[in-house]
Amino acid sequence: MKYLDLTFSTPEENLACDEALLDLCEQGLEDEILRVWEASRHFIVVGYGNKISSEVNLEACAAARVPVFRRCTGGGTVLQGPGCFNYALVLRLDEAGPLAGITETNRFVMERNRKALQPYLSEEIAVCGCTDLATANVKFCGNAQRRRRHFLLFHGSLLLNLDFELMARLLPMPSRQPDYRQNRSHRDFLRNIPLTSEATKQGLRTAWHATEPLKNAPHESIKRLAEGKYSTPAWNFKF
Repeated sequence: MKYLDLTFSTPEENLACDEALLDLCEQGLEDEILRVWEASRHFIVVGYGNKISSEVNLEACAAARVPVFRRCTGGGTVLQGPGCFNYALVLRLDEAGPLAGITETNRFVMERNRKALQPYLSEEIAVCGCTDLATANVKFCGNAQRRRRHFLLFHGSLLLNLDFELMARLLPMPSRQPDYRQNRSHRDFLRNIPLTSEATKQGLRTAWHATEPLKNAPHESIKRLAEGKYSTPAWNFKF
């Protein structure tokens, strides 16, 4: 598996990069990839099918100058920014393998990620809901996927030092929540884990055998997607 440690200066480019890597593999130009990145500024990202008016406090976002974007995968709304570690996996689909269906993929990837991070934490990590990682029933990682014909994108965010006070101002309670949340507030349901970025990178690289660097990131495709899709109100505010 190839490895790419690449953070762009804008939210649009960071979101576009994951989709461009999926396109790259689907076109047969690369095989499998692990990318990691960490944003230096705060922004909101809603899942593909999320309704912004019910998932985001737009007035608070405007007051705090925190922009809102939409990603190409499902899942819930997240606050990105300093202290939020992001990864993306582009994996080859095999009808006879562990990625044959959505549920099987969730189970396979989440269990491998759980094992990857467990050596770095004293508390036991559990897979909760469909795609969460948690300790003592408190979430620190959420994930989502998008499937194509030959490859899938599976990406997620790990909370290392995120500002939950800001999150509470910008994001209302989600319209959909896993059973184990039990209507807990963001502050009570989420936690930062005592991991460094470097330890997180190492754990994921080892687990996914991501040893060879990706030398030629698809910068032209990333720019095209960032400008033509992720920067546009037609995409970001489509629902």
